[in-house]
Amino acid sequence: MAIEIREVSIKAVVGEDPNEDRAGARAGDNNNEEEREWLVSLCVERVMELIARQKER
Repeated sequence: MAIEIREVSIKAVVGEDPNEDRAGARAGDNNNEEEREWLVSLCVERVMELIARQKER
């Protein structure tokens, strides 16, 4: 008997590592913020593409 999975939920937590050295974290804060903004924009772009594909169906 075949099983079809229609939905998969994935949960992720993005944030600072509590064990990370704070001095090193402060030095790279600007870079981390840029990476976070890039990642968010990439995710938004992908979600919008998926929504557009679903509307085409």
